[in-house]
This record gives sequence, C-alpha cells and structure tokens, in this order.
Amino acid sequence: MSNSTPTVIVTGSSSGIGLEVARLFLNDGANIVAHGRDAKKLAAAAATLGVPERVACAAGDIGERNTGEALVRVAVERFGGVDVLVNNAGTFAPKPFVEVTEEELDHFLDGNLRGTYLTTQAVVRRMQKQGRGGAIINIGTVLIDHAIGGFPASAPLASKGGVHALTRSLAAELAPDRIRVNMVAPGVVRTPLHAQANVDAFGGIALLNRVGEGREIAEAVRYLVGPSSSPGIFCRSMAASSAAELEREHADERDQHHRSKPSTGRASAGGRSVSCSHRVARALLRCLVLR
Repeated sequence: MSNSTPTVIVTGSSSGIGLEVARLFLNDGANIVAHGRDAKKLAAAAATLGVPERVACAAGDIGERNTGEALVRVAVERFGGVDVLVNNAGTFAPKPFVEVTEEELDHFLDGNLRGTYLTTQAVVRRMQKQGRGGAIINIGTVLIDHAIGGFPASAPLASKGGVHALTRSLAAELAPDRIRVNMVAPGVVRTPLHAQANVDAFGGIALLNRVGEGREIAEAVRYLVGPSSSPGIFCRSMAASSAAELEREHADERDQHHRSKPSTGRASAGGRSVSCSHRVARALLRCLVLR
C-alpha cells in the first residue's frame, strides 16, 4: 500500500455519491484524491471532510485525458501511489430519443464513457508500474438492464452501457495484474443531481418502495474494494474465472450424481437442478469477492 495507507481516487466527489464514497473511505483511514469540474465547489466539499492532511484535490473536465493524468500525479506526489479508483463522475438526464441533439449525445459520451475510459487508463498504468494490484469500481446504472418506458434516457444509457461493457472487459484483461474491476449499478439515488425533482416520487419503481441514499452506494463500493484495500483480497469476475476450473467442477458433480443416482426420474431431475444451482452460485460468488 502507499506508505501502508491506501490511497483512493474518487472522481465526481464534489457532492452526492462521490462525496459519500470519499467520506466513507476517509473515515476508514484512507487517503483521498477528490475530483470535480468546479475547483471552488471541490475545495468547499473537501473542507467538509475535515481531515486536510489526508485529502488532496484535482479539478478538471473528466472527459479530458489530462484530468485523469493529473489525478494520478497528485496521488503519487502527495501520497506515494494509487490503490483504488472509483469512477463516479458522470451526468444523467432523461429526454425523449428523437429530441436528443448531437451536442447532448456528445456530452454524455464524453462525461460518462470517455472520462471513465481515459481516467482508468491513467490509473492502470500507475498500478501496473507499482506492481501491487489494486481495485477499480465503476458506477453504472440498473437502467441498463431494466429500462423504463416512462423514463426515456437513451443518451446517458448508451454511454453507461459502454461503461458496463468496459467493466467486464477490464475485469478479464487486468486480472493477471491483480487489478480487480467491478461495478455498482444503482437505481434512483437521492443526490443533488435530482435537486430540481421530487426524487421520492420515483420510490415506487424500487422493490423497497423508496429511493436509494448516497451512503448505501458508498458502502457497496467499500464492500467490493475489500478491507483496507488489501491487494491480497483478490476478486475475480466471471470473465476472469477459469473456464477449465468450472468444467472440472461440473465433471466432478456429474460423476458424483451418477454414483448416487436417485431411484426416480423426478428425484434425478431435482438432483441435476441442485447441482447446476450450486455451480452457478459458486460462479456468481467469483463475481463478488473471494477472500
């Protein structure tokens, strides 16, 4: 770790989810490199965290390559390295598909997808140079898998869909470097992004009949990063799991099933179902955390 204390870069941490993520990791003892587009707003937010010796700031347009490079440079100069990146910066706004302009589409693609891509590149180069692994958490949206007709948001969803795909791809590509890549995909969360709307009116679309809170998303991020951001905690994504290992497990379970075949066809079908469920459950656990 960087000087035995993990260093966490959190983009879009001037408010909302990003600020809650920064606060949570700071309270856990980590160093924080905070980011925001507006330097004054970012400085004001950082002041509320109350531990200036463990907080550094770097302002800039997240869609620009030099912003990601500046975040890494600040982390290295101030704290000695980078252990965790939380790609939270981005924008979201509903608008009917046929009314979206080219400029608005570019805005979402730059802020959500391009920004995440370029910042992650800068951080991964540093993590690979350090040679001690790391963790990257991207913030997506549940609407990628559960679009809502009455909430048209094709432009931001197109950009966030790219972030979802990037997450899966990098989870596989970077696993040999012990760099874990995961995603938290919230629904509607109470943040300043919805300041002009009655955000609680969206509560009915969630199973708990309420919107999410920034602190809850921050805790999910912390869970995926792991205790103290330890590189010894290796989280493998499904893409990074060994196909051969899964096949061996399947073969072992098949052999066990044949050795203890039930007396009726119905029970046999049930046995196969349980075996498959167990195999899928283990595979899904690899997508979360293996300690």
